[in-house]
Amino acid sequence: MLARAKTFALWGLEAVPVTVEADVSPGLPSYSVVGLPDAAVNESRDRVRAAIKNAGLPYPQARVVVNLAPADLKKEGPRFDLPIALALLAAQGVLPLEALEGLYIAGELGLGGEVRPVPGGVNMALATLRAGPRRLLLPVATAREAALVEGVEALPVQTLEEAIAFLRGEAELAPASPEGEEEAEAYPDFADLKGQAKARRAAEIAAAGFHHLLMSGTPGSGKTMIARRLPGVLPDLTQEEAMEVLRIRSAAGIPSRGLPRRPPFRAPHHTVSEVGLVGGGAVPRPGEVSLAHRGVLFLDELPEFSRRALEVLRQPLEDGVVSIARARASFTFPARFLLVAAMNPCPCGWYGDPERACTCSPHQIRR
Repeated sequence: MLARAKTFALWGLEAVPVTVEADVSPGLPSYSVVGLPDAAVNESRDRVRAAIKNAGLPYPQARVVVNLAPADLKKEGPRFDLPIALALLAAQGVLPLEALEGLYIAGELGLGGEVRPVPGGVNMALATLRAGPRRLLLPVATAREAALVEGVEALPVQTLEEAIAFLRGEAELAPASPEGEEEAEAYPDFADLKGQAKARRAAEIAAAGFHHLLMSGTPGSGKTMIARRLPGVLPDLTQEEAMEVLRIRSAAGIPSRGLPRRPPFRAPHHTVSEVGLVGGGAVPRPGEVSLAHRGVLFLDELPEFSRRALEVLRQPLEDGVVSIARARASFTFPARFLLVAAMNPCPCGWYGDPERACTCSPHQIRR
């Protein structure tokens, strides 16, 4: 028997509808997944089998084929576990086929049947507004995130047994409700700064006009202290900006308890790669510049960053977006941020200091 369930694959920041088709037919027991699955999707075989058996339900001793359509779209991650398990149960007649209609399903399964969170709750909720139907069956944490999008009914489940009882009509699920605004991140107070009047004035001007800022000074002069306090004087995010930030964080797998109201602050280490900075991968994910969208990107010890990492900042600084091209598709991530960089005037850090002599050669200082 053939059964179908609907789910989503994350493709950059977009959630693309995917149909899970499960066919159970007579033959030697086997299990195969087709439709460009990655290793995590192929490993769903063992997770799904253990979860179904530990729920006290029959696992098909037959030839099982799972197709993830469209077949030319790369499928990544364990988000397909729950829809595959429910489609298999429907193909055996354990669930009515019509129970899976009008519903998008996503979630990772534990061996004991627990349903674990997956990235992209907000992205999936936004996609349902366009694709319809506007009902989602999701893990609890993911459902709370999806509920932040108005007009979407996100139904939270904790276990596979709970999902089965709901689809059989034996239990009701209360739609998840958003938690409102996220608690404001406690940035250090700008009022803590003492002295450094010129540096403070420059930071205030940068924050007021969203201008980029480069600070050069000896070690211990307060460059990092000023940079970490800069987000605290930026204005709160608007509703539209907060949703943009939330969408990026959701796709990156960063959990959110509500709409963020304070600008983000990101400070990657100087060993970060260019992919980690601007995003990338087989199916590109947002990088640090996108995670800092509408906020501050702080690059401490700027000369220590690789040349390639600094070169890839050109496009986001000029255009406010990152464009990543792959053979199958092109991706665009928003990246409008305030760049704050700090550096020492020379390798030893003491060039120009009135109290401590610089030990660098003229050639090192010029570099």
